[in-house]
Amino acid sequence: MEETISIADIFKTLKKRWKLIMLLTLIAALISGAISYFLLTPVYQSSTQILVNQKQSENQLDSNQIRSNIDMINTYSVIIKSPAILEKVIDDLELDQSVEQLSEKITINSQENSQVFSLTVQDGNPSQAVEIANTVSETFQKEIKDIMNVDNVSVLAKAEISDNPSPVKPNPVLNIAIALVVGLMAGVGLAFLLEYMDNTIKDEKDIETLLELPLLGSIQKISNVHNKG
Repeated sequence: MEETISIADIFKTLKKRWKLIMLLTLIAALISGAISYFLLTPVYQSSTQILVNQKQSENQLDSNQIRSNIDMINTYSVIIKSPAILEKVIDDLELDQSVEQLSEKITINSQENSQVFSLTVQDGNPSQAVEIANTVSETFQKEIKDIMNVDNVSVLAKAEISDNPSPVKPNPVLNIAIALVVGLMAGVGLAFLLEYMDNTIKDEKDIETLLELPLLGSIQKISNVHNKG
């Protein structure tokens, strides 16, 4: 037998299970908030800007040289995260981490057709994130002269720590919003599952649907019986 569900049945189910839906939504939001505020470690971010530009012997700009500098950014991105640079940074800052661990904290971002790229460091300590970003940039600027035999790197902007640094992640508001949506969807899904598994007979329509028999009559429920005997 093919069973269809009308819009009225959907609203009836949601109205019947609204407490369950709201409870699951609230629990999901509370769990997400607790994890975001008390369990996850805040991560801070600092960035520097680096310019790749060959010093010009003449006032006229060489378009080929500019294109070459832009193409070199991909190579420089690899060199920055190489042991040749990061081992010196670890020694200078006396960091208790490996090259691989430090490399995972560093992100290189560049825009198309731009000679400027940014070096971003994420760390649990905002001061250390600033120190690492500046030290990596300065070490790279110094070492690239020997590695590539070029002198076309300048640090445009150093990383600085603000008076009240705020972490870039976790984002408790976003996490709670996502948890609200997930909890709501889980609540609605569970409500329809419970309704689907509920085979009890509740009204005349259920009798006709489950037993496939016509309804001949019904006995009205008497709410109050007064015994005057």
